[in-house]
Amino acid sequence: MIGKITGRIEYRAADHVLIDVRGVGYLVYCSDRTLAGLPGVGEIVALFTDLVVREDLMQLFGFPTLMEKEWHRLLTSVQGVGAKASLAILGTLGADGVSRAIALGDWNAVKAAKGVGPKIAQRVVLDLKDKAPGVMAMGGTVAAVTGGRAGAEVIETPAPAAPAAQAPASAQADALSALGNLGYSPGDAAGAVAQAAGDAPEADAATLIRAALKLLAPKG
Repeated sequence: MIGKITGRIEYRAADHVLIDVRGVGYLVYCSDRTLAGLPGVGEIVALFTDLVVREDLMQLFGFPTLMEKEWHRLLTSVQGVGAKASLAILGTLGADGVSRAIALGDWNAVKAAKGVGPKIAQRVVLDLKDKAPGVMAMGGTVAAVTGGRAGAEVIETPAPAAPAAQAPASAQADALSALGNLGYSPGDAAGAVAQAAGDAPEADAATLIRAALKLLAPKG
């Protein structure tokens, strides 16, 4: 399995780049959003990758963060969602946008991706809604490869997994961390989580995150 590559961009195409790694060229398919953030031809790039192997095809897909790679893996596990549809969803929403849409059950946001119909969008939200908080929490352990440039990534050791039966305080802390990873200010996140916890004192982290996101969503 090729999990990450670092090399020089030889050329760029509409949906992929050719990356030279010590004399070996790798075709790496990326979303529109990822391609737009990559450096120019001749520059060094680092991407996390997912290798798809079939009887008649081998394709390598590239992502700027482990969080986005994980969403790609989960999206393609949904029946009817292939690699092309997954990249379309990630290209339209980004990893954070996918996290929000699925946590909130907003299948219309998923449907905005090219080639994704309402039935597939609803299936994505339904199948992955319980997995969103875990992927969102990954944002705290992995920083993006800024501009796709090598050497700009920061990978910290992930915290140990929380026990299955969480105490409310631990659930609130996890919810705060996830909201912070999505870019919400500490004050806004704390207020939303506190209100959500007050409404449902025994709620787990996933429930608190969904409730807090609804509270933080723009009104009107």
